[in-house]
Amino acid sequence: MPFALSTYDKLPVAIDHNRHARGVRTQMPKSFKGRLVLPIEEARDGWHSRGYFPYFDGKGVTQHVCFHLFDSLLQTVLARWREELQAMAQKEADVEWRKRIQNFLDSGYGACYLREDRLAAIVETALLHFDGQRYALHAWCVMPNHVHALFTPATEFKMSEILHSWKSFTAHECNNLLQRTGRFWAHEPFDRYIRNERHFRNALAYIEDNPVKARLCKKPENWRWSSAQRRLDSLGTHASGVLARHEMR
Repeated sequence: MPFALSTYDKLPVAIDHNRHARGVRTQMPKSFKGRLVLPIEEARDGWHSRGYFPYFDGKGVTQHVCFHLFDSLLQTVLARWREELQAMAQKEADVEWRKRIQNFLDSGYGACYLREDRLAAIVETALLHFDGQRYALHAWCVMPNHVHALFTPATEFKMSEILHSWKSFTAHECNNLLQRTGRFWAHEPFDRYIRNERHFRNALAYIEDNPVKARLCKKPENWRWSSAQRRLDSLGTHASGVLARHEMR
């Protein structure tokens, strides 16, 4: 029997996302639920799995997006890295660029507002709110100064629109709690589309292992604000809409 999506009706924060998403709340087509889809040119013959683990069918794009707080990366550091990486081949430079950025973010630079549970809860709630309707959320992690999300937009929604909704709503709510005004998130996110099954698995593992890598906890499931913590409930059902790692085969 296929797994039914959780609806998250009882969330800790009431959300009016339509004001931030510039659209109306729509129901995700049944054919979309529980699927992870790839660009046609990157898709292979396709693979399928039981339960809610997504499958590739070449009809869209699944994204790994990382968005970060406005003060979490120093522009002077980024400028120095750009100069240092100019001598490298483009592919190697891209890999090194992503590595340096993630390591810097994990070092905890800046105000790290999302260390506060009340702010992390706002962000996680926003990510979950339209899961199963505007997108399928496969994995996420709210770090002290940045956020990871692995998701597949529904056909009628663009990745940029979904990201704008998340950032607009959470910036407004978090600034209210902090009694501050001004920019909350950096303008430009870091994003990559998922190429294949291996890339999907690696992205999911990276996202959920991020708190361990940053030495914030010993095990992924120990971090409160991530899909690893919600992956299985006490009865072994799939609370976050993703299979446990040992079931991914």
